Parts: sequence; structure tokens; C-alpha cells
Amino acid sequence: MNQKPITLQIDNHSITVPEGTTILDAATEIGISIPTLCHIKLKGTCVDNHPASCRLCVVEVDGRRNLAPACSTKCIDGMVVHTSSLRVMRARRIVLELILSDHPNECLTCPKSGNCELQNLAIRFKIHETPFAGGELSQRKKEVTTSIVRNMDKCVFCRRCETMCNDVQTVGAIGAIKRGFNTTIAPAFDKKLSESECTYCGQCVAVCPVGALTEHDNTNRLLEDLCNPDKTVIVQTAPAVRVALGEEFGYPAGTIVTGKMVSALRELGFKYVFDTDFAADLTIMEEGSELLDRLTRFLDGDKTVCLPILTSCCPAWVNFFEHQFPDLLDIPSTARSPQQMFGSIAKTFWAEKMNIPREKLIVVSIMPCLAKKYECDRDEFKVNGNPDVDYSITTRELAALIKRANIGFRLLPDSDFDVPLGESTGAGAIFGATGGVMEAALRSAYEWYTGKTLENVNFESVRGLEGIRRTTIDLNGFQLKVGIAHGLGNARHLLNEIRKGNNEYHVIEIMACPGGCIGGGGQPLHHGNSEILYARQRAIYAEDAQKPLRKSHDNPYIQKLYEEFLGKPLGEKAHLLLHTHYFNKSID
Repeated sequence: MNQKPITLQIDNHSITVPEGTTILDAATEIGISIPTLCHIKLKGTCVDNHPASCRLCVVEVDGRRNLAPACSTKCIDGMVVHTSSLRVMRARRIVLELILSDHPNECLTCPKSGNCELQNLAIRFKIHETPFAGGELSQRKKEVTTSIVRNMDKCVFCRRCETMCNDVQTVGAIGAIKRGFNTTIAPAFDKKLSESECTYCGQCVAVCPVGALTEHDNTNRLLEDLCNPDKTVIVQTAPAVRVALGEEFGYPAGTIVTGKMVSALRELGFKYVFDTDFAADLTIMEEGSELLDRLTRFLDGDKTVCLPILTSCCPAWVNFFEHQFPDLLDIPSTARSPQQMFGSIAKTFWAEKMNIPREKLIVVSIMPCLAKKYECDRDEFKVNGNPDVDYSITTRELAALIKRANIGFRLLPDSDFDVPLGESTGAGAIFGATGGVMEAALRSAYEWYTGKTLENVNFESVRGLEGIRRTTIDLNGFQLKVGIAHGLGNARHLLNEIRKGNNEYHVIEIMACPGGCIGGGGQPLHHGNSEILYARQRAIYAEDAQKPLRKSHDNPYIQKLYEEFLGKPLGEKAHLLLHTHYFNKSID
């Protein structure tokens, strides 16, 4: 349906926009910046949070007695709008002063200081004192989980987190509860996050404009370990980190800074710098073998085989199906995530070779994800209480630590990862983007199934940023039906279809975050700019393209690991160290 064009005036500038456009969007189109706090619109997605609750975006409209919220007021033909009249400026200042009156004055110690939208607005409006007293009236809770710190005393009720959790991710872990001064954003019945269906995907943290939701910072813990002469501290870095870290140091989005990142980690004091891409190759050996095993048994007429097989690399996605689809726990692959496979191999095979006692080895991961912090702490990934991966820090935490250590990141030379756990193929690199795990698996599965050499390793049909993608891959006559989803709302759609018996897939990849790991809750904040996600995605595939080996099973260090230690994929030892099981975590 063609939208009727609307012509209006904003600050004496004429503009024509499609019917249904808000004043805020129209003003933005011609370069007029209207301040906002509760509003967020993620380009290229369905995210459009405009509850008009903060009222900072108010404007004056001729013929209208009261001021209008620009984020939710639709343009009308002939409308005359004033975004900077004295009345508007005064109203915005008063609104901001009222918000600040109910906000803790902890800017010096707040984790979001310097990157806080409320703080930036206070600077923009030259507010140096708050004339309204008696704020902070509600009794709100602070909760510290392994992944997320929730400090509701700093909440400004923008409802962004609620939109991400309920409308985009469809998790439903948090929402507005209670009334009046006691209103808060929390799980139902004011439970703790740890008692809710929270997946720790961190998308709420990524959109929170203030310090109400932040990651559980592990940098001080890391510095203590690095300073301990009795500990050997090693690190692994996820594929999505190297294509986003540079943004924190002034590089354009999508700049690959792998070599400088490795040098920075050595400067920080890590004894060995390894690569999660190695473990991603290892994951394909196990997960790909599991896929072929199920397919072979299915084609041989085994009616007990569970298809589709679902990838299991994303811990937020694992949390999601454990909480909300416990009846489907036998469908996902039992392969551990690359993070946990790395930790298991590091604290067995590698530690034995290096003669380092398990309890003296600290394995740290650098991840784009907040759920990885929770994953490290899961009991099934511990041996006598000692975790395979001791803890994880995010891309943002790493950037802050590099700055804190006064390391001149842009001046660093490029360095290579240590061997053997630092060598990888291009298939490991693409794990960071939605569709990447699937493509990596297909590169190996094709050759294993057909016995033929795969000349063109680029499976373009599984790439992209569409929420749900479907394709069919020809495996020498067998039509393998593939599904890819990113965002838990899209995952729910696919799982509901499977639950109803409407399954058209053999294998499905699911990532919890927009774009996959490149859009993880621990990445540099992209503030709704989908172009940043596209740039990171392009960088992931550029990293893959420059690798001399691009199939996981061709990694000579992976081959040697099986020969010397693991035996064969899906074998007894591999299953013990590289696989897991799932739990019914549904909440009544």
C-alpha cells in the first residue's frame, strides 16, 4: 500500500515524509537533534521503543495547547513544529531536573559514567544542581548475578530493557510491577533475575541508558590473578571480539585488530594467548559428527533419531530452551560451546603437557557475551568445584582494562597467537556471525558425507542478517534442509513450529543476539546502528577469507589433538570432555 506523503514545517524547514512518520524521525531526517531518553529505534530490526514516558523529546505544535512528545506524535499535513522554543527548552530542563532528583549522585563510581545518556543530557542542559529534593523515595533492589548487575535505584523507567526482553527476545523475564513510587522493572512477583527465566543474553544491558543494568565486571579479579606468582593465567579470545574491539580505540567499525589485541593481552601479563577459534574448529568436529550420525541413522530408518539437530554454542540460547522448551531437550546437540571445549582441553591435555596443576591454572575468556559469564559458573563445567573456564570478561571490559593499563593500543605491533591452542581455520572465525556455525559445519559435513573435496567453501545462502533464513544444501543428491535464526523471538517461532510437528528442517542454528555474537551484549555499544553490525559481519568473513585453511577438519593441530589425546569424534573420551547435558529449568 502506498503511503500518503505528508508535508510539514519543523523550525521553519519544510519536509515531506511518508504517512505515519513521527516528528522525531522527521526532525532527524533533516538533521535536527531532539533529545531523547526512553526512545530507542534499532535500524533494520523491529525494535522501536517509544513509550513517551520521559517527555524529554517534547516539542511545540501550532494549534495544540500542550507540548507533544516527538517520539510518538505522528506528522500531519500542514503541521508546524517548533523544537527549540523557550517554552520547550524550559519544559525539557524541568523534566530532566525531576528525573535527576530521583537518581543517585554516584557518577564518579558508576560503571556507566562517561557512557551514560542521562549524564550526557545533564551536561547538554548545563544542569549543575537539582532544585527538587525528596527523590529516591522507592525501595528498590540491587542484585548481583554472575552476568548482570541490576541496580534499580538508578532506573529511569525508560522501558527499553522491557522492550528488548519481551518484544524482541520474547523471554519475558522482566517487566513493570507495582504502582506509584514503588514501581520498578523486575521479574514477576519481584523475584531475582536468578530466579526468573532470564537467559543473561545482555540485550537489556546493551540498551540501558544509565547504570541500572550493567555487566558483572571481572577486571579487578583478573588483575589480582595476573599479579599472583603462584598462578599461570592464560586467555582465549572469541572471534567476534577482534572485529569490534577497535571501535573502542577510534578505529572504524569492522576493523580487524587481531594482532594488536594479542599484543595487548601479552602486555597485560597473560602467560599464553590462545584463540577460541581453535575450539570452534573442535566444536565442528564434534557437532558436525553428531549431525552426520543422526542423519545416517535417520536415513537407515531409525525412528528414535531426534531431528532437527539444534546448535548449542550460544549459552543464552541454551538457557532459553532449558527454561521455555524443556520438552525439546533431546533435540539440541550435546556438544559444548567453544568456550567450554577450550577450557576442558586447556585444563587436561594442555595442562598435562605443560606440567601445570589444574588448581594453579587460570583460564580466562574474552567474549562478546554476558551469558558466557554464567556459562563458566555452571556446575557441569567444573571438576571438583574447579571451573574449566574460571571466568569471562567482555569486549568492553577488555577495552577498559587496556585503557586502564595505559597501553597505547594503536601503537602496538601485530602478534600471533600461541600454539597449539591458537591455531585455527577460517571456519572457526565465522562462528562470530549469525549463520557462521552452520556454514562451518556444512564445509566439513559436505566432505564427510560425500567423500568429495569441497572446492567453493562459501555457503552464501546461510549468510545475512534476516531474522530467520531457510535454505537447502545438496549433499550429493541428499537435500539437507537448513534453518538459521538470530534473536530469541525468532528462535521461539521456529521451536513452536517444531513443537506443533511442523518441522521442515534437518539442522537449525540459533544465536540469541542480533547478528549473532557480533551483536552480543558485551560488545561496544552500537546504539541501534545496524551499519555497525554489517561492518562487523563483513570483517568476520574477511578474516575467514584470508586464512590458508578454511575447513575445521583440516586444522593440523585439531588432527593431532585427536591422534594424541581424544581418540575419535564422539568417542568415549571426546564425549566426556567435549559434550554436556541439559536441564529442565521451567518455572511454574
